[in-house]
Amino acid sequence: MLNPASRWSPADYAANAAFVPALGAAALDLLDPKPGEAILDLGCGDGVLTEKIVAAGAKVIGIDASEEMVAAARGRGVDAYVADAQALDFNTQFDAIFSNAALHWMLDPEAVAHGVFRALVPGGRFVGEMGGEGNIAILRAGIREELTERGYPLPAGDPQWYPSAQEFSRIYSRAGFTDIEAQIIPRETDLPSGVAAWVRTFRTGWMDAARVPDEEQAEVAAAVERRLASKLRRPDGSWFADYVRLRFTMRKPH
Repeated sequence: MLNPASRWSPADYAANAAFVPALGAAALDLLDPKPGEAILDLGCGDGVLTEKIVAAGAKVIGIDASEEMVAAARGRGVDAYVADAQALDFNTQFDAIFSNAALHWMLDPEAVAHGVFRALVPGGRFVGEMGGEGNIAILRAGIREELTERGYPLPAGDPQWYPSAQEFSRIYSRAGFTDIEAQIIPRETDLPSGVAAWVRTFRTGWMDAARVPDEEQAEVAAAVERRLASKLRRPDGSWFADYVRLRFTMRKPH
């Protein structure tokens, strides 16, 4: 089942989330795509990083659950399709699979792991980065507090999966992978457009789930920014997010 709290605007993403593909460059370096390799970009978003894999000479397919983001990726010339990564139907056809800032939106990680394993050729690699344990704890708490005070009905848990390195490794080991390396990386991340813009870009679907009407979401986002100013605004006035990333590599055995 697709995550109901995942709703995206390519325009907002391009305006307020350019740091996501920029900071994904380190994971892309780990992928080290080679000319002629068949590579799947799992959760390709608007295709900014996918373009770089294509530029390396690889044969790339991108998939994403968002029709709007897939349309944006296709607009860049990426061979992209709407698909649920929790129900992959590829069989032993990719030399590598890459994912940046997407796995934490997939709430059935075991299904993702098994699907990725099936899709890789023997010896194939899975490389990427996602939100890790403790990711945006301050932001998440601030949003929940603001919505609770306003009387909105909140789901019991946040609709994202932010695992520890140990939990992540266990799931992928059970799926059959070996040579798993996973590390947690705390990474204070600049928000040039501020917290309110981050909330509108990354938590529109979450506000939908909490039944916040569209016409009130900008006001709620601004209120969250005010609430978190003492924690996420620096003395010079710039804003940041309390990101924690989980970066990983692994292989399907020969």
